[in-house]
Amino acid sequence: MHTIITGGTGLIGRALIDSLVASGQETGGQETGGQETGGQETASHRVTVLTRSPQKHQASLPAGVTAVGWDGKSAQGWGHLADGADAIVNLAGEGIADGRWSEERKRRIAQSRVDAGKAVVEAVRQAKVKPKVLVQASAVGYYGVGDDTPLPESGPAGQDFLGQVCAKWEASSAEVEQMGVRRVVIRTGIVLSTAGGAFPKLLLPFYFFAGGPIGSGKQYFPWIHIDDQVRAIRFLMENEQASGPYNLAAPNPPTNKEFVQKLGKAMGRPALLPVPAIVFKIIFGEMSTVLLDGQRAVPQALEAAGFGFAYPEATAATQDILQKKK
Repeated sequence: MHTIITGGTGLIGRALIDSLVASGQETGGQETGGQETGGQETASHRVTVLTRSPQKHQASLPAGVTAVGWDGKSAQGWGHLADGADAIVNLAGEGIADGRWSEERKRRIAQSRVDAGKAVVEAVRQAKVKPKVLVQASAVGYYGVGDDTPLPESGPAGQDFLGQVCAKWEASSAEVEQMGVRRVVIRTGIVLSTAGGAFPKLLLPFYFFAGGPIGSGKQYFPWIHIDDQVRAIRFLMENEQASGPYNLAAPNPPTNKEFVQKLGKAMGRPALLPVPAIVFKIIFGEMSTVLLDGQRAVPQALEAAGFGFAYPEATAATQDILQKKK
């Protein structure tokens, strides 16, 4: 089995690679007949990670995992690897929570995602033997700023910046479906991990005993444990009946106030001091919408497909993350 991962050096991509390695599906790279195969073929599995800096990232990837160069916007230099591949997992895109949103950064956030999707389509179009499945990344921000209405996958796209970015992100690779490739779209909530993303920013006030609800605290907080995120991706990759959009967020999303109370309990810190919205806006600018606004996204399609969450409840999930520093 051969899996190609774009964005494999990011938070979710790294965790997915670690899961494949840990499960005994060995990965790696070798030269065969003078031509790069993009991954060392073993009895069961090989993985190729596409990155703009293959030499830089090769040393930091698990033993045997192969980094292959790409420009993030075309199939040049790697497209041949899609021929006969079993799966492509397209996670590529500039980090949304990595810094303040200038107009230039907002442009890069959107364009990097659209370009990556088009590059995948180009590679699939050229492949004589099409990949079996494409897992296309997206986010629950697809639904825009929500209220207390539960949002299954049938909900419409929002009209705000993140809603429109996600809609374009999802559409960027839709053409592969016309080529007979099964496509799964993963609309991910806030991933609980200390290794990156928005969650570490939420932890910061608690370290100074100043944790509490953010803004009104009434906004819903669709979250998912990093382990469940990876398990869900692999479940959807391997389930041949799975297609279309799936909300990757734990069942029964809490409000922000409810979540931080559970987080405070897990950290042994009080969660009594509300953090005014203006504080996050000053520190993070427009990017603060990631935490100040929310969506009551529910994993209706994922649970209907038979997926079971290992961490359906926030207290146990945050305790595990903090203990293991995942």
